Amino acid sequence: MRARVGDAYGCYAVGRVGDTMAKVKPIKKLRLHSFNNLTKSLSFNLYDVCWAKAAEDRQTYLDYIDEEYNANRLTEILTTVTEIIGANVLNIARQDYEPQGASVTILVAEEMDEHLLSQQAADLQAQAGMVGPETPDAIVAHLDTSHICVHTYPEYHPDGGICTFRADIEVSTCGRISPLHALNYLIREFDSDVLNIDYRVRGFTRDVQGRKHFIDHRITSIQNFIDRDLLDAYQAIDVNVYQERMYHTKLMWKKVDLDRYLFGGREAKLAMSLNERKKVRKRLSKEIREIYEGFSY
Repeated sequence: MRARVGDAYGCYAVGRVGDTMAKVKPIKKLRLHSFNNLTKSLSFNLYDVCWAKAAEDRQTYLDYIDEEYNANRLTEILTTVTEIIGANVLNIARQDYEPQGASVTILVAEEMDEHLLSQQAADLQAQAGMVGPETPDAIVAHLDTSHICVHTYPEYHPDGGICTFRADIEVSTCGRISPLHALNYLIREFDSDVLNIDYRVRGFTRDVQGRKHFIDHRITSIQNFIDRDLLDAYQAIDVNVYQERMYHTKLMWKKVDLDRYLFGGREAKLAMSLNERKKVRKRLSKEIREIYEGFSY
């Protein structure tokens, strides 16, 4: 996104499956039979912060973001998410807005073989550093429907300098595919300064004996499924409610380097005095900290 010219036993939250992704395949007919109807939702609030000194630079930043993350580009990103989680696109709705912003919603469906699902579950459990029983064999899934959506909100501070870009993303799946599979891809793709990430599991599914299962995978924290190099770059905090199967992780980029935050990059930095650089770095740090903590100082 950089603009530069518990004791719950949990889900088939799928991490990487080797280096390959499932292909998007059109389907002609939906078969719903004895499916796993647990709903797993992964929600992001992603924030990108930038410094653009002049009014024309701030408008240029907004124009850049509006073009870089227009409806077509967001559709490409969400289609990749669909491939990563092993689903098929059923329908796409997209819209660009005036003066800025865009929205995309994709309806998807899952149809994967049992061997691949079992392998993905094993990979994810290993990634989370956990061992234990997987979903009971009696629970089966043939085809389940899901949706993925994104909305964007570019804006800038009325008194000058600070610009922000927010993207709200939700990946909601019903069945044995899991949105956690796309977690690292989305973090890397948007390269955000602050992330609020929520993961929750709702509903229940029954085994053949009639016993209800309210979650079908092990999870204690969203951080279990974030790559180590990403966690090293961010400050992270969790707020989890295990008995309600609700998991929340907040991430904040650790290092405020002006080369990362100045619109115009290194050239803009060189045009500043040392004192001005210090003031801008302080303003950026304050903005990022306020977004992270959800409080204006």
